[in-house]
Amino acid sequence: MADFDFDLITLGAGSGGVAASRRAAAHGAKVAIVEAGRVGGTCVLRGCVPKKLLMYAAQYGDSLAEAAGYGWQVPSDLPFDMARWQAAKTAETARLEGVYRALLAQSGVEIVEGHGRFVDAHTIAVGDRKLTGRHILVATGASPVRDAIPGTQRCATSDDLLDLSALPERAAMIGGGYIAVEFASMFARLGVKVSLLYRDSLPLRGFDADLRTRLATALANAGVELMPGQAPLRVEGGPGAWRLVLPDGQSLSAPWVLNATGRRPNTTNLGLEAIGVATDASGAVRVDAMCHSAVPHVLAIGDVTNRKNLTPVAIAEGRAIADRVFGGARGAQVDLRRVATAVFSVPPIGTIGPCESDLIDDGVTLRVYEADFKPMRHSFTGRSERCYMKLLVDDATDRVLGVHMIGADAPEIVQSLAVALTAGATKAQFDATMAVHPTAAEEFVLLRSPRRAGPN
Repeated sequence: MADFDFDLITLGAGSGGVAASRRAAAHGAKVAIVEAGRVGGTCVLRGCVPKKLLMYAAQYGDSLAEAAGYGWQVPSDLPFDMARWQAAKTAETARLEGVYRALLAQSGVEIVEGHGRFVDAHTIAVGDRKLTGRHILVATGASPVRDAIPGTQRCATSDDLLDLSALPERAAMIGGGYIAVEFASMFARLGVKVSLLYRDSLPLRGFDADLRTRLATALANAGVELMPGQAPLRVEGGPGAWRLVLPDGQSLSAPWVLNATGRRPNTTNLGLEAIGVATDASGAVRVDAMCHSAVPHVLAIGDVTNRKNLTPVAIAEGRAIADRVFGGARGAQVDLRRVATAVFSVPPIGTIGPCESDLIDDGVTLRVYEADFKPMRHSFTGRSERCYMKLLVDDATDRVLGVHMIGADAPEIVQSLAVALTAGATKAQFDATMAVHPTAAEEFVLLRSPRRAGPN
């Protein structure tokens, strides 16, 4: 058997790559992790973590405005200091990077700084150094798409947004996905006049229609100018004086533009084609259910596969690979059929399972339970914000197939309910669960009469 420098070489030190490398090392493997940038990846450094820290800033603004209804005397003209937030965010992400580096060192994983590229199927070149690995894991993640619309390559992306030290007075945000709606809702609450331009009739394509409709209402109520069907044909001008040319023949001027038109797998300049690893039209590595590429000892996880682009999925995939390859757990794999997710807009969304239209298209006879109410918190605030919940139940088996929610704490509530769905809970079991009162979450176990049944 050939000798290799390492049992596993991981390309990419994001959450998935770090998790896989540490778990493999715990099983006794000799592991190297190759990273051209900072350790921690998109989620920790320029995605999930700093994004949610900005969401908290936006929510504090709401809380200050609402406090008067509960007897607090709070000045109405308190300014938001983006530079102060930026300094705190930078310190926190630096701390987290240090934690990741320490965890890798404690696990015995060697960090190799630089861009890794395949020389052959078992060899990675990093600068002048060549590493050989019995198994190689591609965990390089994804980056913002910059060329979907002419001119957007010069616009800011989410990476740039989270590095701002001052907010613009006005912003045009292009896109209707997670990133666009999250930052539109946050910026609006931080005092920015936001226009949101997207192709579809509603934001968040692929989510349940009732969530999409209510999110659009919430964005509009926050002051976001919604521009459906108006994704620009091109963007002209430059910083401070952008001009967006629209499909209806009009144009929109804005001093600052966010390009949130999607993300693309980071597979350029990895040398995958030369060793026979297949990629799709987007550049994503094609893998099987066990995350193996067309070259069996080369595996890929996370956003670089463009399947379920969520940090917990990448972590679970990485650990399953390590357990299977180095720990003897032969059948270890990740089930992607039922994965909970959240949109950290304000208000946030939590969801698990198919949306109603997908189940109807699949021929499932449904019972649909809904609750739509004004949260108790807003009894004194005068706010129009509402909370909406939906359960989708298979009428034939009584199993709960989908849980969808928009409202305060939706991600936290749906995370807990995801356990029930994973366990195959029935509506009868939801009904038999005692409510915790007064909470918003109790509504999920108090839904007694379906609003509608069967295909619509």
